[in-house]
Amino acid sequence: MTTAREPSATAAPATTSDAPSVHGDEAWSPRLWGTLIVLCAALFLDALDVSMVGVALPSIGSDLQLSTSTLQWVVSGYVLGYGGLLLLGGRAADLLGRRQVFLVALAVFAAASLLGGVVDDGGLLIAARFIKGVAAAFTAPAGLSIITTTFAEGPARNRALSIYTVTGASGFSLGLVLSGLLTSAGWRWTFLSPVPVALIALAFAVKLLPRQPRPPRGSGGYDIAGAITGTGSLLLLVFTVTEAQSAGWASLRTIGSLAVVVALAAAFLAVEQRTAHPLVRLGIFRNGGVARANLTALALFGSYAGFQFIATLYLQRLLGWSALEMALAFLPAGALVALSATKMGAIVDRFGTGRLMLLGVLSLTLGYALFLRLDEHSSFTGLVLPSMVLLGIGFALGFPSVNIAATNGVDDEEQGLASGLVNTAFQVGSALVLAAVTAVITAGSGGAESPAAQLDGYRPALLLVTGIALVGFVVAATGVALERRKSPAAVPDYDYRRSAPTAAPATEAPAEALTKG
Repeated sequence: MTTAREPSATAAPATTSDAPSVHGDEAWSPRLWGTLIVLCAALFLDALDVSMVGVALPSIGSDLQLSTSTLQWVVSGYVLGYGGLLLLGGRAADLLGRRQVFLVALAVFAAASLLGGVVDDGGLLIAARFIKGVAAAFTAPAGLSIITTTFAEGPARNRALSIYTVTGASGFSLGLVLSGLLTSAGWRWTFLSPVPVALIALAFAVKLLPRQPRPPRGSGGYDIAGAITGTGSLLLLVFTVTEAQSAGWASLRTIGSLAVVVALAAAFLAVEQRTAHPLVRLGIFRNGGVARANLTALALFGSYAGFQFIATLYLQRLLGWSALEMALAFLPAGALVALSATKMGAIVDRFGTGRLMLLGVLSLTLGYALFLRLDEHSSFTGLVLPSMVLLGIGFALGFPSVNIAATNGVDDEEQGLASGLVNTAFQVGSALVLAAVTAVITAGSGGAESPAAQLDGYRPALLLVTGIALVGFVVAATGVALERRKSPAAVPDYDYRRSAPTAAPATEAPAEALTKG
């Protein structure tokens, strides 16, 4: 396969494959469209699974006689596997072959979904959820890197990534609606319904995905120490923030776990600086666009996960809406994201990822700020709808732009790493912000159930979410300001793939200036 750009002198040789390399002006073949649809289907299932189970939790707890603390792990088990292993999944795609990793992980995802739908034991259900999270940690970066190595950087990749990422965002939003419908028929359907879709996607993936021989061992080593310390620190971090609410943020257990996380992270950084073939080559962050995209991703998805948690509690507990009514309240945002899928590529080409990330996070921030008007008698049209419209616009602009910026300017042999990094930012941001929001709600309400006490918990939590989104806005604004100050043709910048100054990375220039080769 022709790579999106010529590899650097120090890069590993590009892997050959039967995949076409596509430019923006070329017509896409039916096989290419089929490949993109298969990858979109897998991402849709991953996102669907994140949002679908939450609505079904009360039914699961009642049927399986699970305590609240045990029930929490039905959600947390998935987050732990997904967020903790994304970096390893991304690097595995680079070293073992993206097609092979994707196919195996998708098959495991289908099997774990089936297991979750038939078990009658809480422990087995949590185990099934963890396995699904692990499988998603490998399908997500593998799928994203297949796209970025098939479509040339610029208009073709922008269009493909816009469709792909908007499909994921749509799955996350529509999962709430589908879960409301499926839970009314039985919670097991929230686990079983993805199985046939996953199997159909797997069958087409075997036929359509480009065959890429396993990269030769000489092109990259296996960083065992980095895998252990890096994956261990992420797993323990997600576990600690998830359990902190029940254990207490100031408890010896939480503080001790965080200390171990810091020690593992420090050991990981030391290993990555010394090994010849690191799990995460730290030089990738010298690309300013990649670094800012990951920070923006953390704020964007973290703030939204926190907001969704607050809004779900507010609408169902305080206003007394049903699960289906609550899910339908989020539909305008999901519909706006879905309708933007075919247009976002052209919009990115015209305005560039930096400006769209800025506008996307700004729209989210305004949506959260508007929701601060919540009270005991808020209406859908007066409170919910304006915020959902702004959130839909924000996600439609921000989500594809972040993914494009996070993979632009990266050599093909590291696309799995770049994909794993941005997906890790999404998941770790979600876990951290959700834990913080939960703590703020509990502290603000004091455990009371009265409407006034609940509002005393929701409002400061919303302020926290708005503040996190504002941080993402500042990060994105910094990137736009740097783009305006620099003249890419005249001002040298550090090429993170080489040791010599060169022209500014492609991520610093408008998207229309990105060309292949």
